[in-house]
Amino acid sequence: MYKKCTPLLIGLFVAAQLIHPQAPQAAPDHLDQDEAIRLELEQPQLTCTTPAVPLDQSSREALTAFYHQFDFQAVWRKSARLRQLLGQLEQLADDGLDPATYHVEALRQLAGDEATAPDQDACTEVLATHVYLQALHHLGNGRLDPAGLEPIWHAYSSHTATPPALFPAFAVTELDDLPAAFERARPSLESYQALRRAYAARRQDPPGPWPQVPEGKVLQPSMTDPRIPVLERRLAAEGYLTEKRRRGEPADRYTGRLVDAVKRFQARNNLDVDGVLGPATLAAMNVIPAARMDQLRVNLERFRWLAREMEPTLLLVDIAGAHLTFYRDGQALWQTRTQVGRAARPTPLLKSAITHITLNPTWTVPPTILREDKLPHIQRDPGYLANHGLRVLDASGKELNPRRVDWNNPGGVMLRQDPGPQNPLGQVAIRFANPFSVYLHDTPSQQLFAKETRTLSSGCVRVEKAMQLTDLLLSEATPAERERIVQILASRETRNVKLPRPVPILLAYWTAQVDEDGELVFKADIYGHDEKILDALKGQDRS
Repeated sequence: MYKKCTPLLIGLFVAAQLIHPQAPQAAPDHLDQDEAIRLELEQPQLTCTTPAVPLDQSSREALTAFYHQFDFQAVWRKSARLRQLLGQLEQLADDGLDPATYHVEALRQLAGDEATAPDQDACTEVLATHVYLQALHHLGNGRLDPAGLEPIWHAYSSHTATPPALFPAFAVTELDDLPAAFERARPSLESYQALRRAYAARRQDPPGPWPQVPEGKVLQPSMTDPRIPVLERRLAAEGYLTEKRRRGEPADRYTGRLVDAVKRFQARNNLDVDGVLGPATLAAMNVIPAARMDQLRVNLERFRWLAREMEPTLLLVDIAGAHLTFYRDGQALWQTRTQVGRAARPTPLLKSAITHITLNPTWTVPPTILREDKLPHIQRDPGYLANHGLRVLDASGKELNPRRVDWNNPGGVMLRQDPGPQNPLGQVAIRFANPFSVYLHDTPSQQLFAKETRTLSSGCVRVEKAMQLTDLLLSEATPAERERIVQILASRETRNVKLPRPVPILLAYWTAQVDEDGELVFKADIYGHDEKILDALKGQDRS
């Protein structure tokens, strides 16, 4: 998934040391070419197209720094270079970016207008450079600012993405090879590249309308239902069903070949693969093709953000897919399933660093769980605490007699569960700095990992085979340290063990990807984030 990211961006005037391409001859006009461009860069907007294109302060700074490399001479006078630019801007459609927002048609018309006035000629020149730098920035950093839409909390200790500079160095060095410049701007992250190919294939050959399967009873294998012919056409429309109905097979029976096709659909949509046509499967089946294209576009934007957060060694938690991947030296070393927060108690998006693990952890019940989950049980059954191994503590950690607590108004008390088979944290908790009181941990509820939909926790991330992950995190420990860990686990005493070195961890969110088999997989938008990103993208298109 991870590949080396685009090289660091240059700042203002740093590229002045680069070799200058040969500048074109000055225009035979009352204004020297460099003076005309300088004057254009001082304007608050470019008026050679309608509506005018505003230039904010950062845009003018980037343009000034760019033209400084060329002594303020025009760079788009070469028709072949401008044609390459227009071609690359049109291909942004495969990145989920609207070419119209980069003034492709206006540039094409202005470039072909032989009667263009000298002042408009400088405006067209600056407009071409403006959209060129803007496109490279959007490819490398995202069209939108994630801070206002889907922010990732960063620990001070974690590596944070390098703030984008005015423009990348290759904007200058690759000016005569614009396909190379645009490809360098795109994330090299394989997740992005694969999703872009899938989006491009669907955009260039869009699927026809899919039949909508009416609502009805939950459909189990071998049942009969009048919706079966519609279901059959829906599955065939997207290629899940290729086998024809056998001779004598009832047209309204939910037979094995349809059940298998529904299972294939469920696997590609991150649903429980049980062959049952229930509400979740029916809802996913009735998503229209245009909505799926929008979902792909949203996730292309997310992967442009995510690419800047990746590191060669990283623990990456896919929240919407409830999976975890451990990367070392840029390669996926180990994967497992997880259980993540349900919609009412979501797992937060964050970037931090794992510093230590807790063996045989105790569990201090978080206030929300105490108030909403535990307290009703305690009020109904005074023996609930003893039956579940829960001790009552005051704010200072002193143990209290539960019979002396007013459970109708239990202010200032905590519940703590000692290590053991009932402890929801299992044998290990994996710790990293964050303000949300979340962590990764083992769980005795191993059977829940078999479910495809695993939004089950109260925000923390439950890890299948958590002890294997612990071994990976402690792979640099000495044999003596490993033996000590074994002894601690056997003793059931709670101990913290510091990692030899911190390991970056990223909890991120995306709802579409191409899997290892090259298949496009959609996931439920469990936290309802997609719509606001899509609305923001469409808003930028309109503006």
